[in-house]
Amino acid sequence: MDANEITIRQGWPENLENIARFLDNNWDFDSINPELLEEKLYLDPLADPELCFTAFAGNEPVGFLFCVRRSIRGDEYGYVKLMAVDKSHRRKQLGSRMYEMAEQILVQKGARIIRWYDVPLNYFMPGLDPRYTEAFCFAVKHGFQQFGEAVNMRVDLEAMEWSTRKEEEALKEKGVEVRRAEMADVPAIRELLSAEWQLWNNEVDMAMKDNPPSVHIAFIHKKLRAFSVHNGNNKGTGWFGPMGTHADMRGMGMGNILLKRCLEDMRLQGHRTAIIPWVAPIAFYTHYVKARVERVFWRMEKKLKSDASPS
Repeated sequence: MDANEITIRQGWPENLENIARFLDNNWDFDSINPELLEEKLYLDPLADPELCFTAFAGNEPVGFLFCVRRSIRGDEYGYVKLMAVDKSHRRKQLGSRMYEMAEQILVQKGARIIRWYDVPLNYFMPGLDPRYTEAFCFAVKHGFQQFGEAVNMRVDLEAMEWSTRKEEEALKEKGVEVRRAEMADVPAIRELLSAEWQLWNNEVDMAMKDNPPSVHIAFIHKKLRAFSVHNGNNKGTGWFGPMGTHADMRGMGMGNILLKRCLEDMRLQGHRTAIIPWVAPIAFYTHYVKARVERVFWRMEKKLKSDASPS
């Protein structure tokens, strides 16, 4: 069947189970279920059904594309967040048709830069896994260039003891308290995030919805100065992060303590491994919890022509 005979529908899909099954069947290195797909679509804080496209051959989905927008530090971004084309319908311009429809809308809504997958606030993966070689070639064909890398690491939760009781006791005499966050802590958490980590608000909010909250916090002299989170993104998959420590507490081993508290939570929930995504300090995670690099992603970017200025 020629791609021109395929119907592309704009808006939220009517059947998430069908779309999740379609994505699962056409992604070689990732898996998604209806609950996770719902999080990626409807629970995105800036979700827009105008940027969701499903291609059908008859009643069967053969293509899916979901894009989102973000305003970050004065720039307007668009993101390809989820995409797949049925293996039997590739090289027929179907992906191009969906992408060009989405790009046109993103431009109309003010996007100046488009990126691939590395969506702040709510993301599936932090970039394009180059093993999806056809997807990489597709991105390059449409004007994207690689501008960086992102790394996911994995931790064996059965390999170590995660208790931090001794370290926490030693810090008490320095005025440090470490505990699980409660709903009454939300205003103080928001104040801390506003200083350096505003893009992590959504993940922290998602983790605070768990019972008990999947957020651990640390105070020095009764002032909140550090936090760690798990299950704030890609819920139910053993996803760690984000984590942050204010300058007032750096050098005290707080990152190690807060990280291990989250890992112990995940172990008790039945996870055998944990994923640490979008890692910058690889050596930190290797040293403290024996994490290993599992996947590398290429970050892809397209600067739209409307953003170009003469040199």
